[in-house]
Amino acid sequence: MGFKCGIVGLPNVGKSTLFNALTQTAAAQAANYPFCTIEPNVGDVAVPDPRLETLAGIAGSQEIIPTRITFVDIAGLVRGASKGEGLGNQFLANIREVDAVVHVLRCFEDDDITHVENKIDPIADAETVETELMLADLDSLEKRVKPLEKKANSGEKEAKEALALMTKALVLLRDGKPARVAELAPEERAPYSQLGLMTAKPVLYVLNVEEGSAASGNSISARAEAMAKSQGAHSVVTSAKIEEEIAQMPAAERGDFLESLGLEEPGLNKLIRAGYELLGLLTFFTVGPKEARAWTVTRGSKGPQAAGVIHTDFEKGYIRAETIAYPDYVAGKGEAGAREAGKFRLEGKEYVVADGDVMHFRFNT
Repeated sequence: MGFKCGIVGLPNVGKSTLFNALTQTAAAQAANYPFCTIEPNVGDVAVPDPRLETLAGIAGSQEIIPTRITFVDIAGLVRGASKGEGLGNQFLANIREVDAVVHVLRCFEDDDITHVENKIDPIADAETVETELMLADLDSLEKRVKPLEKKANSGEKEAKEALALMTKALVLLRDGKPARVAELAPEERAPYSQLGLMTAKPVLYVLNVEEGSAASGNSISARAEAMAKSQGAHSVVTSAKIEEEIAQMPAAERGDFLESLGLEEPGLNKLIRAGYELLGLLTFFTVGPKEARAWTVTRGSKGPQAAGVIHTDFEKGYIRAETIAYPDYVAGKGEAGAREAGKFRLEGKEYVVADGDVMHFRFNT
């Protein structure tokens, strides 16, 4: 089960620098000119979760295996991308393939790094990118609606349902609003997401500031943060340049460096967790002497679906799950203590997995 966050933004806002830090590689070329990223770079990163090390310490696990999330570095969008300007068509196709959008906004002044719009205005930058995505979505829907109307008028049930969803999106887009603000019934969410609309994807704004503002942001990022809040979107302040430096440092030196900047942890940790939450994901654990491992499921997943993440046979033959909540596992100093405290549970097929559950699945082969 792979989950992808696409990193987007105008050229020269720090996307590739951020990606380099995320993947701790130099795979994404960071250069001071537009379109330096021609093909999307893809990197899997571990989701930082201190609970995993705690569990491993209690169980004496030989190996620690974190859960992972994929980030895709997508080349910079420019005004006119929806009409094919720059490398627009290719960029838009790459965005359609991700599950969520991480939108990097430049919130720093630097005369040595040119801005494609020749001004530092993260709110205008966000509007430029959002407008191009909305125009592309609108064009895509309008091309699909006409043939669908004929099928719907002839009485095809599936065509009628699809047309109703497309119409909801069209009304919003024609009014200059992204498709993600549509009011949907629970049963409409899955088919709506399958329409392939870029503006239906959840968005996280990354506010890229200069090194001195990494801890608390600056006046530019404060404006961008207010914009995100007004949209009901999340935002994270970080300095891509600092994060790249941290990623290349020996682990032993990172603590002192972070402390000197007034940071408790790398900004990337917050970004990765925010991306994880943006996708509506949660973590459950399997723990034993061989390994302590984190697994990813979508919120609302039931026991059999969680078992299926480990192996499809587990889902097919699911009987029940031995389950201990993370705080109870820690308080009991392991499974035996949790059992003695009455915190060990057997959960059936309808159990909805909670974040932090420590689970062991029973299944028929």
